[in-house]
Amino acid sequence: MITVTPIITTAMTDGIMSTKQPLLTALQWLSPSFPIGSFAYSHGLEWAIEAGHIKDEPTLQNWLQDLIALESGRSDAILVSLAYCAEDRAALKSLNDLALAVAPSSERRAETTLQGQAFCQTLKDVWDYDISGLCYPVAVGYGAFCAGLDRADITAAYLHAFVANLISAAVRLVPLGQTQGQRMLLGLMPDILEVGTNALSASEEDLTSACFLSDIASMRHEKLNTRIFKT
Repeated sequence: MITVTPIITTAMTDGIMSTKQPLLTALQWLSPSFPIGSFAYSHGLEWAIEAGHIKDEPTLQNWLQDLIALESGRSDAILVSLAYCAEDRAALKSLNDLALAVAPSSERRAETTLQGQAFCQTLKDVWDYDISGLCYPVAVGYGAFCAGLDRADITAAYLHAFVANLISAAVRLVPLGQTQGQRMLLGLMPDILEVGTNALSASEEDLTSACFLSDIASMRHEKLNTRIFKT
């Protein structure tokens, strides 16, 4: 059962509206320190690295570019934007059901469900937003609406956090240096901004996927003999 109570908050400093509060809230929600356990998920990268599909900076960058432009990164950005604009509880639930239906594997479904649960619980405990039963991108999008955050900002920030988390996982697994990871993240900025912007005008019909090896990675990961990450 999804329960939602839109709450718009405005930060005030000495009686003057703070225009920075929404941005800082978005940064807090998508920070690695936000308690959703994002560090525990590799989104199939662990298997791809074990299988030799990702072995250095160029192969990782190609993999991430495809995720951003053609697969889960793009789809999640669209879900964040659509959730922000959901007209009512029924529309939000329908979108959430669709998000779960398009998950290509049990691990991907668990990844978005568990992180969504943790995100919703934290918003309730800290911000008193009564949101529950939503997968991660839908929860972020609707939570941003409740908090009065900017839709374009939260969509791009979500995608940026998604990519940054995968780079962090790869730094530990490939291995790559942290400087290489930061250089790669900087290089992916144009892709992130383009996909984030396009997501703002997308509809449910635009939810597609063309990265079949990434889907296979998410399916085969659970068969690895030794695993560091949950997915």
